[in-house]
Formats: sequence, structure tokens, C-alpha cells
Amino acid sequence: MDLQTLKTPCLILDVERLKRNAARMNALVSSNGVRLRPHVKTHKCVEVARIQTAGHSGEVTVSTLAEARAFAAHGFSDFIYAVPIEPGKFAEVIDFVKRDIKLACITDDPEIPSQLNDAARRAGVKLDLFLKVDCGYHRCGVEPHTKEALEIPHRIAAAANLHFAGILTHAGHSYHCRSKAELAAVAAKERDVMKALAAQLREAGIEVPTISIGSTPSITAVDHLDGIDEVRPGNYIFFDAFQATLGSCRFDDCALTVLAAVTHRDAQRRKIILDAGAIALSKDRGAVELDANCGYGRVLDVAGNELGVRVNSLSQEHGACIVDDETTFDKLKVGTRVRALANHSCLTAAQHSHFHILEGERLVDRWQIHQGW
Repeated sequence: MDLQTLKTPCLILDVERLKRNAARMNALVSSNGVRLRPHVKTHKCVEVARIQTAGHSGEVTVSTLAEARAFAAHGFSDFIYAVPIEPGKFAEVIDFVKRDIKLACITDDPEIPSQLNDAARRAGVKLDLFLKVDCGYHRCGVEPHTKEALEIPHRIAAAANLHFAGILTHAGHSYHCRSKAELAAVAAKERDVMKALAAQLREAGIEVPTISIGSTPSITAVDHLDGIDEVRPGNYIFFDAFQATLGSCRFDDCALTVLAAVTHRDAQRRKIILDAGAIALSKDRGAVELDANCGYGRVLDVAGNELGVRVNSLSQEHGACIVDDETTFDKLKVGTRVRALANHSCLTAAQHSHFHILEGERLVDRWQIHQGW
């Protein structure tokens, strides 16, 4: 089977680019003296995680407990569940710990430490719990200047069946930066806010074992990581059109594409339809603040060369593209295979069940994506 005979739409993963991205991030964190705990939500794939963690601890970050279950079944044993914990998930978290799997949780809610401590006490276990900090994203987390930023760690540290694991943040607002200088400023603030809060906590007599930060754009832009213990980027392993437009990588670093076929062409409107719609590509608009015409992905030929075409609109199973160049349009007959470089590789990968592994010009394997919650 080759790219001309695979059933479309499907994921194509360039393993040489993936390995290059992994090596570059490993070198970056090593030179800064921090630990890498990659976020596996980007791929949800055991084989990819093994490449990311080769030569170091094997610690990873997950966004679903299904990811933790799948990776634990394949030998991984140290996780941060990086979504604020709520009581409906206490029992499953406790089950991990009872099986000698380290699974740290996060919270930004003053009521959760006592509730989680009671559940841990009844189960006879001790759980690791981080404080989730808002460094400017305003999605989750306590703002570092508030009373909760000190109160919640005190409550965790005082709970007999909890261990205060440290402070954790994610500079998700880095995705909205419009220049490298702005990105560098966000990255520096992410680092400095966390260092300052850790100093406050230590002055208050609370040990802070780990300062953990994340975000591929901020890690690739930061000038130094002095005072940081751990970084949790995820998207770097694939990158995508968003990251390349933002400047976190080059377009030829992007490892993941969606193989699609032309199913309709309209010569009057210079329009083609691909069999990759919102289900295959996701509806992430990408870096619209930097490129108003980014659409829903870039269209490449089957060899991976730019065609100068974007996926302009999506319905569930249809991707519509306007092809201005007459020569390019003439080449895109019904049945022609193309590869779409999606805006957001994490969301795109989550729509599929497997990666088809491309090494050079050969398909060499198929790797499972572990879906669910």
C-alpha cells in the first residue's frame, strides 16, 4: 500500500521530521537544565511518546484519563493529569495510585483539597496535587497575586493524605502573539511569574518541589529557564501550520498531514472539493491574527510540495478549496491525492484512529491513537 492507494481521508506522519523535532526539543531542555515532561494529548500515541522520552525519565503529561490508562498499559508510570480535578474523577485517580502508577493532579479550587484528601484517606493512599496558576491565559488557574495562590497550597500541604507537588501553568495566550518579540515577552513572563510565586510560597514555609511550565510557542521562544524545574510542551513533536505561521518552527518541520482525494471540481468557480472536512481536519481557524487567509489548512501535493492552495471552508466531510492558478487547477482531477497540512495538529490527530507512518517515500507502519476520556 502507498499514498495512492490508502483509503482517504487518513493521517500521514513523517517519522523523520518527528524524530528531528524530538531531538531538537531534547537538546533545548537539556541545555537549559530542566526536565521534559511532554504533553501526549498532541498524538495520544505510545510509539510517539517513546520517541519523545527516549533517554530520559519517561514522565509525560496527559489531558484525559483515557490517555493515562492507555499509556500505563504500555509501561508508562509517571503522569500529570493537566486538567483541574473534579470529584467525579477521584475514584479513577485513586485506582491509578493503588496500582503503583504515579498520577499527579492539579487544582485551582479552594474546596478541592479537603474533598480529595477525604477520598484519599478513605482509600488509604496519598495523592500528589499541584496548584494550577494563571500566568495570563485566563482559562484556568489562580492569579498569582490573589489570596488563593497562597491559601490553596497551605490547604494541600496541611492535608495528611495529599502531597503538595508544586505549581504548574500553561501560557496558552502565547498562541495569540503577533511577533517574536511579543512571544518572547510572554515566555519570560510565564517563567518569571512562576519563580516569583514559588519564592512567596517558600517564604511562607511551603516547600515547592516542582515549578512546571508549558506551551510549545513559549518554550521555543524563551531566552532562559533559570529557576524552572520542568517543561510540558506537546505540539512541538508534530508542529502544524499555526506554529509555522507563528514562527515556532519552519513549515518543513511539520510532520503531520491529512491525505485526501479530490472528489469534485468546478471549473467555473475554480473550486475543488476534498473528502477531508471538519471531521478529518478539525475546524481550528489557525493563526488568523497573523494570516487572515489561513483557512483550515494548506494543500500540498502528494509528495508534500506546496500548491499555493488553502482549504477555504469546511462542512462535515467536505473541504472546499479555491484554486486560482489555472495550471494547478488542471492538475487537480477527481481522484487526485493531496495532503492537507492542518492548522492544529493536536485537534486533527484526535479525529482519527491511526497514524500511517511515512519514512522517506515509503509507508512503513501504522500506529494507534488512543481516544476517549
